[in-house]
Amino acid sequence: MSRTDFNTLLEAGVHFGHLKRKWNPKMAPYIFMEKGGIHIIDLYKTAVKLDEAAAALKQIAKSGRRVLFVATKKQAKEIVAEKVATVGMPFVTERWAGGMLTNFPTIRKAVKKMATIDKMTNDGTFDNFSKREKLQIARQRAKLEKNLGSIADLTRLPAALFVVDVQKEANAVKEANRLNIPVFAMVDTCCDPTNIDYVIPANDDATKSIAAILDVVCAAIAEGTEERKLEKEKEALEAEANVEAAPKKEAKPRIKKAVKATVDAEEAAVAEVVAATAEAEAKNEESAE
Repeated sequence: MSRTDFNTLLEAGVHFGHLKRKWNPKMAPYIFMEKGGIHIIDLYKTAVKLDEAAAALKQIAKSGRRVLFVATKKQAKEIVAEKVATVGMPFVTERWAGGMLTNFPTIRKAVKKMATIDKMTNDGTFDNFSKREKLQIARQRAKLEKNLGSIADLTRLPAALFVVDVQKEANAVKEANRLNIPVFAMVDTCCDPTNIDYVIPANDDATKSIAAILDVVCAAIAEGTEERKLEKEKEALEAEANVEAAPKKEAKPRIKKAVKATVDAEEAAVAEVVAATAEAEAKNEESAE
């Protein structure tokens, strides 16, 4: 069953492309017609591609991996931050820091620095600094929070990248391609879909269009996360049932090595005494005869 409603896409204006003179010929398979100097995207193909992308994202979420959303353009910032936060995925809506993927360890150090500042504030160390130092640290913390706060819980490279506006986020796409990270993207008629693994032909400039696509994507991720949670609970219940059903073995008394050695030595000594006593009795009997 399709996740995408054709009328919903139509009402959101997903079908509006760019001006004809700005088009990229590689997007020709996804263009339905040209009207008033503007290309119209084929929404039937958009629906098919969106379903494919949603299915793939659902599997990624089901496996417990993360999807990084990138949307730094003005129209998409708030929508992406709002909708992606509900499914617990990391996102970048301010500025794509060069090397965020290819130089990930350095980015993690910056995030840890932010955590260190928070720790200093909580344990009272921050109060020992001068007023000037406090101001500098506070500014540094605010800058880190603005650029990296939304990826603070991203402890390893994401399993996939979801991009709004391929042209604007060209650096993010290049880094993902270099690391063989699959890229999901809303691709307008002026963009090159060559380096995108899951192309979603759609209007990436309209707020309603971006919201319509993200609704489907976030719903798929939420489904995958919920299924993973149910599977974990089921496995836990089965494990408990197996433990209860398994026959309990009689616990053997455990004797430490040192104690065991002492006991063995005492038993050997007793055996020697018994043997000596028996030998002495035998000699006495012989002498008596």
